[in-house]
Amino acid sequence: MEVMAADVDYDVIQIGYGPVSKASALFLSRMGWKVGVFERWQEVYSLPRAVCIDHEIFRVLHAAGLGHIADSVTNDAPVYRWFNAEWKQLLAIDWAAGSISGGSEVNFVHQPSFEWAMDAEIKSRPGVDLNFNCEAVAISQTADRVTVTVRDTKSGATRKVTARYLLGIDGANSLVREQLGIGRTDLGFEADWLVIDFTLKDGLTARDLGIPECGQYCNPERPTTIVPGGIDNGRICRRWEFMRLPHETREEMLEEKKVWDLLSAWIKPDQGELVRHALYTFRSLVADKWQDGRIFLAGDAAHVMPPFMGQGMCAGLRDVWNLAWKLDRVMKGDADASLLETYEPERAPHATDVIKASIFLGSIICMPDAQKAAERDAAFLSSSAPPPPPFPILTKGLLEKDRDGNVVSPAGQLAPHGAVRYHGKTSRLDRVVLPGFNLFLSGAIKPSELTPAARSLCEAQGIEIVTVADRRLAGDDQIGDTQGQILTFMKERGLDAMLVRPDFYLFGGAAGASRVNAMLMEFDRQAQAHGFHPTRAMAISA
Repeated sequence: MEVMAADVDYDVIQIGYGPVSKASALFLSRMGWKVGVFERWQEVYSLPRAVCIDHEIFRVLHAAGLGHIADSVTNDAPVYRWFNAEWKQLLAIDWAAGSISGGSEVNFVHQPSFEWAMDAEIKSRPGVDLNFNCEAVAISQTADRVTVTVRDTKSGATRKVTARYLLGIDGANSLVREQLGIGRTDLGFEADWLVIDFTLKDGLTARDLGIPECGQYCNPERPTTIVPGGIDNGRICRRWEFMRLPHETREEMLEEKKVWDLLSAWIKPDQGELVRHALYTFRSLVADKWQDGRIFLAGDAAHVMPPFMGQGMCAGLRDVWNLAWKLDRVMKGDADASLLETYEPERAPHATDVIKASIFLGSIICMPDAQKAAERDAAFLSSSAPPPPPFPILTKGLLEKDRDGNVVSPAGQLAPHGAVRYHGKTSRLDRVVLPGFNLFLSGAIKPSELTPAARSLCEAQGIEIVTVADRRLAGDDQIGDTQGQILTFMKERGLDAMLVRPDFYLFGGAAGASRVNAMLMEFDRQAQAHGFHPTRAMAISA
């Protein structure tokens, strides 16, 4: 069981202060932990990079008490359309459709606004100690702590700081990863793209410009991405991305004349403001190791992916949400440190599968060969092209398993979420049922049908038993499924019950009282293996 080292400076040290680190600091501080953040630069990076927050991360931010930020910096995504050179539609991904989380599949975000809002939130909280101009230069660890040597980049002075755990959230060129000697596996994708962010003149829209609201122009003469860039202080931002062709140099792509030549077919200088342009090498890399004792990698330090699914920042935020509830439980003494060893087995395969899906989409777009592009077009237009792969689920870790150790479906799937009615009020589910281990029953099984051992387990482990009913029939002690999200999900999978983890993934789901009781006993077996002690839910402060 984790025992606090009395003389450490922090509970957790984080190296880096990008969006994933900011979210992690807020997750942990709102759980009551002292976080020290060390960033080599002087201030928040002010230029846009990521443009997407998907439904899962939008939900996570709300559950973590950051819903006011998520609501203020995002807007629903339109349909994501892919066109060939003749503007024939090859593929349409309906991001505007409802998601399993009860809202839009994807939300577009202006990343600087998102980061500034989180930065302001962090600076209003006493539990986070921000240290700018502080570069980590050495890392060591013992059985009970991590020690980081940091150097003041202005004065050159060095000092040592200690914590119970260290998170390396310091980007693709992670010093933490390099210090630990951790290599990366290359999944084989590499392409240079010029990324251009542009703020539109007041009143202008994509429709006015005659451009797709959100799309890929899969023209072999110049593969091009055209997507929203969020909203900056009420001004609409747009992003263009242009693939560097084999005959072009990297230096040429960065020339301002080249930038305007590429933009000229889409927008004119008097229609807004060029915010920035940068050449990025899109790659596909996964760290070979995500945990070394008390040190963890997250975000771009752990994985780098092509942007074609808009999942780079989302994947990093999933990392720290997964890690936060486990660190919280271990540092409180409610679980053994072995629980933390489920982080890499859960997150690494999931992130790798997201990268592979992004590569699949990238292979459709990044096709400068006219003959291959024509073959691609024919396959899509005849509906014979393979569909995009389904979004990944968890395949390892703290999930229901059979006697042979195989994960039992639907364990690892993301649980549903939506609006619910409870005690005369309609609200988000995550405001009614706090993140924790929660057992949802459809009504086909009553709590009284659980065995005494199962009921005792739920009481001992603080598992909340929640009965979900049709909104028109729900009693006072039941949750009314206002959107039909929860009951539809369960019905489609033939479930009478599902045990949902603090990060909203299913530990398991079952039909029939005997299977539900067996699922709970399997949870008990794994909980005991990780030294679980009673706890109700993550205590997230206001």
